[in-house]
Parts: sequence; structure tokens; C-alpha cells
Amino acid sequence: MTEVSQHRRRPPALPKLEDAPIMPTEDNKRIVRDFIHETLNCGYLEKTGEYVADDVVELAGITGQASGLGGMKQMISAMRSAFPDLRWTVEEQIAEGESVATRFTWTGTHQGKYLGVAATGRQVSAWGLVIDRLQNGKIKETRILMDYYGLMQQLGVIG
Repeated sequence: MTEVSQHRRRPPALPKLEDAPIMPTEDNKRIVRDFIHETLNCGYLEKTGEYVADDVVELAGITGQASGLGGMKQMISAMRSAFPDLRWTVEEQIAEGESVATRFTWTGTHQGKYLGVAATGRQVSAWGLVIDRLQNGKIKETRILMDYYGLMQQLGVIG
């Protein structure tokens, strides 16, 4: 044996694909899509707790929003009151582990006060991205990034 071959060790064997843990990414994506459909699009506010943990944390909440599930319901209710024909469309979803990133657009007619802006009757369309972390089949943390500037332009608040 040469000196080099004596020090070479075989790398540990990689686990077989069938032995690797399966992450519930597809289940998590479905839960987020179902939440959007049931609560935002259909307005079944009472179903929010089926998809969202009682102690959910809004990592980028709107100023004045209450915490937890109650705060989430408050925001959904305010949005649906202001835009009764609200329609969210999932454009893309990417999931890894407990996290789901959802790129979306939503449309609606501004028929009630929203973010301090009185009803304008204008049709709007906004885009955004929400990153949810799920735990035990429910949304535990959420962070929404939305084009509020573009929304305010469409509502005529800014030029």
C-alpha cells in the first residue's frame, strides 16, 4: 500500500431516497390554498381557526391589528367588508419544510372603508407575497408583503 491510499477513507454512504424523511410540503401548500379559498374568497370567517393557530404571529402586520387569531379574523373581516367581491388568485407557491411562500394577486371593488380610505367604488388589483410557517397543520406565523403603494394609487389616494 502506498502512503496516500492508507489515509483515504470511504465517505459514509448516503441514505437511500426511500429512507429520507418526507416533508409535508404539498399538504402545507394545500392548507394555505384552502385558507385563501374558504376565508378570503368565500368569506367563511368562522373557518379561519381551521387553518390558523390561535396564537398566530403576524410578522408584518398592519398598524393597529390585534394579535393572534382574533387579529387575523379582524383583518379578513375588514378586507371583505371593504371589497365584498374580493377574489384572491394564487399565482405561484413554493414550499420547503414548514414554510410556504405564496405569490398572489387579488381584485375587488372598493365599497367600504379600508386602511382609512373611504369607499371609492373603484376596481382594484393588487399583488403580493405571503410567507407562512405551518405547525401541526395550521398557519403559525405569517408575513405578508403587498403592493400597498400601487393599491393607494388605484384608490386615488396618491398620484
